[in-house]
Amino acid sequence: MSRKLTEFEKQVYDFIKEHNEMIVSNVPKNMRGAIPNLKNAGLIETFRKPVSQWASKKKLFVKSINKKHP
Repeated sequence: MSRKLTEFEKQVYDFIKEHNEMIVSNVPKNMRGAIPNLKNAGLIETFRKPVSQWASKKKLFVKSINKKHP
């Protein structure tokens, strides 16, 4: 069920990989739509964690998994 990534999805993956771990809201708006496709492909992971130790809410983060994209 392996599928090829589009050129735009490769750009988004490279952007996320370059910045390591980042809050999803810091990803440019035009790139956010590719996040579910990259997550389903197993190239990135999303998780929630507090930004500071006193924060009551958790923010959604995204980071790349060390795999080579096709």
